[in-house]
Amino acid sequence: MNPSIATDQPEQGVEQLPLALIYGEALSTLPVDLYIPPDALEVILEAFEGPLDLLLYLIRKENIDILDIQVAQITQQYMAYVELMKAVRLELAAEYLVMAAMLAEIKSRMLLPRSKHSSADDEDDPRAELIRRLQEYERFKAVAEDLDEIPRMGRDVFAAQAVAPDARARRLMPDVALEEVLLAMSAVLRRADMFESHQISRETLSTRERMSMVLEALRDGAFVPFARLFTLEEGRLGVVVTFMAILELVKESLIELVQNEPYSEIHVRARTHEYT
Repeated sequence: MNPSIATDQPEQGVEQLPLALIYGEALSTLPVDLYIPPDALEVILEAFEGPLDLLLYLIRKENIDILDIQVAQITQQYMAYVELMKAVRLELAAEYLVMAAMLAEIKSRMLLPRSKHSSADDEDDPRAELIRRLQEYERFKAVAEDLDEIPRMGRDVFAAQAVAPDARARRLMPDVALEEVLLAMSAVLRRADMFESHQISRETLSTRERMSMVLEALRDGAFVPFARLFTLEEGRLGVVVTFMAILELVKESLIELVQNEPYSEIHVRARTHEYT
C-alpha cells in the first residue's frame, strides 16, 4: 500500500470537514500550485486623517501627557506606521514624512546639551510648537465629533414626502377649533338679540326637526355660511336649538365645518361618502 494514499484517508468514525466551498463544490485538499501573496492577510485596523491625528492616537494609546511627550518613543512608533504606509499606500505618505522629519529634528535638538542658564521650563523647548499644534488639533477634533453627533438632514433625519394620489383632490383645510365655533355663535346671539320680541306663547322647537332643516339647506353640497343657518326672528331659543342641531350633525359626521384660515368666516357643508 502506498503510504501517501493511506495518510489522505480519514480515520474511521471521524467526519472530515471540507476546507472550503468553491462554486458549491467541497474542497477537501489544498491545490498543489496554491499561491498566497505575502500581503494577502494584511489588515490595517486604524485609519487616520493626517499626521496630527496619528500622533494624537499614539499619545492616547500610550497614555502619555500631551504636555510631556516622550519624543523618542513616539517617533519610533510613528516611523513604524509610516513605513507601513509607504509599502501599502505610497501616495498618502508625503505629509506623514514631513511630520517624521519634524519629529527627527525635535529628537535631535533634545539630545543637544543645554546651557547652564536654561531651565526645564524654558520657552525654547523643541516640543513647544508640536504641543501647540496637537492641542489645537485636539480641540478642533472634539468640536467636530460633537457636531457629528447632531442629527443631520439626509443622514439621521429625512424630510417626509407624500405624493397626492389625485391632483384634483380637494385642498386640505385647517380644522376649526371649538373656540372659533363659540365665537361665531356669540356673534349670532348678539345679532339675535336685536330681533328679540315679547311673545305670549312660543312653539316648542325640536332639535331633530331642526337637524332635518339644516340637512335640507345643505342638500346641494355647497358651502353655506354658518350664520345663514340661523333664523334670527326665532330669537335666542331658535338660535340655541339650531346650534345644538348643528353640533349633533357634526358629531354624527353628517356635516363638516370649514374655515379657510384662522379667524375667518366659518362655512358649513354636508359630508359626502368621498370625504368621510
